[in-house]
Amino acid sequence: MRSKFVLDIHKALEEGAMSRFQWMAVAICVMLVMLDGFDVLVMAFTASSVAAEWKLSGAQLGTLFSAGLFGMAAGSLFVAPLADRIGRQRVILLCLLDIAAGMLLSALAQDATQLALLRALTGVGIGGMLASVSVITAEFSSLKWRSTCVGLQATGYPIGATIGGLIAAWLLEQYGWRSVFVFGGLTTAVMIPAVLWRLPESVDFLVARRPQRALDKLNRLLRQMGRAELSQLPVRAAGQVNQGNAVAGLFKNGLARPTLLIWGAFFLLMFSFYFALSWTPKLLVAAGLSAKQGVTGGVLLNLGGIVGGSLFGVLAVRMKLARLTALSLLLTAACMAAFGLVSGSLGLAFAAAFGIGLFIFASMAGLYAFAPATYPAAVRTTGMGYAIGIGRLGAILAPLSAGVLLDGGWQAPALYYAYALPLLAALCAVLATGQRAAPPALSRLSSAH
Repeated sequence: MRSKFVLDIHKALEEGAMSRFQWMAVAICVMLVMLDGFDVLVMAFTASSVAAEWKLSGAQLGTLFSAGLFGMAAGSLFVAPLADRIGRQRVILLCLLDIAAGMLLSALAQDATQLALLRALTGVGIGGMLASVSVITAEFSSLKWRSTCVGLQATGYPIGATIGGLIAAWLLEQYGWRSVFVFGGLTTAVMIPAVLWRLPESVDFLVARRPQRALDKLNRLLRQMGRAELSQLPVRAAGQVNQGNAVAGLFKNGLARPTLLIWGAFFLLMFSFYFALSWTPKLLVAAGLSAKQGVTGGVLLNLGGIVGGSLFGVLAVRMKLARLTALSLLLTAACMAAFGLVSGSLGLAFAAAFGIGLFIFASMAGLYAFAPATYPAAVRTTGMGYAIGIGRLGAILAPLSAGVLLDGGWQAPALYYAYALPLLAALCAVLATGQRAAPPALSRLSSAH
């Protein structure tokens, strides 16, 4: 029976117990983030085979690394904001189709130019999807479990990279590098029915944009979460009313400073993040280890990420978010410098790679918790998309710049020292964001820590 009164949906979601349906939504979001992890690692793990077949230089290989990241940036900046207009679930489905097609077509590439273009196409889907995934994870998590769920989402990346990397290593040995892309395309295609089955549309989108049959869709979600239905749509908050240009909304009502700080933190962290993920297997081989040991180093980095994301989720309910994220960034910088010192020693290099993964993924989980809570519903996916998109610009520059520096005579240790410095700058941006008088949504999130 429908309630006679308009329920406070956000209060019910934030303060009520999480239903099985909500946990399933978070689980699907984790699996979608796993695709991002595999997509980045697919190029890192096939790099040696691709470079050998086509006789590529360091700069050319860096271009292949960056092509996918360029596509991700474009997807975050231009595709993700569409979710605030047509819906989060719809954008995710369109992006999954793009990713599956890009992966499968990459297996047919005949030269580096074709592969770079297809990597960019695949990246557009990944970048367009991730902002919506992050928003849905935060929205369908209760206040008690929100940081834990964001931490679990962050573990999706290294889980996908680790499992995908182990499978990729076997496929490389048995069938060659093209088979790795075929596997990625088929795995992505499997997620399409899962999203149709159990990934909900955003409640905030239904209330703010009010698409056709919004009340029916909202009540169906409430039934699936075991909550009372509504007799009418809730009154929209001021921040949920369409105010025109969503990007301009990121700089209104006191949001300009936190927007710029979040953009800076994402850029700096992803600059170091994607250098480590893209180049570590290759640089371990250059330091004298075997190709198999190089792949193992990449897997250990991502195994550390699984532990780091999980540990972040546990600690986030006991520590303030800004302090925990800043500490993670500091420890990541220390591990990056340590890796530079010991990269020629097998055991120590593996330990340092594990440490990099542990703390860098915890740092990323912290930033992914900040961004969605900073913005009102009408610009939330746009805000998240632009934060990720600006970060991807750093991700694009990192592999390219590393390839140029290697061609210019830089050695692996010096690269790791240099790429540790942006992490310290990101730490300062996070602390500055945490010290700001936060808007209501961020205040509620921070108070839980």
